[in-house]
Amino acid sequence: MKKYYTRNIILRCITCGGEDFEFDEDRSHIKCNLCNREYPGGYDELVELNEGTILEGVDSFKAEISAEIEEDITRKFRKIFSGNKFIRFK
Repeated sequence: MKKYYTRNIILRCITCGGEDFEFDEDRSHIKCNLCNREYPGGYDELVELNEGTILEGVDSFKAEISAEIEEDITRKFRKIFSGNKFIRFK
């Protein structure tokens, strides 16, 4: 079983900070349901406006994911070498 290290980044309305949007089928037009601001550029415009907050989120996710990877690797090495009397983990 493979474990995937994924995280979701939530896009927010630039005006009100809301996360509730109404999309077209192809996401070419987006409307915030809280303040009714419309993004005629669609998904790409919303991502571009959220770019600063996305980068902050990515930095925090990198730290979380690297800690998870380290724990998984340590657990796997302990399992692999559990019967070996010459290799010990601290």
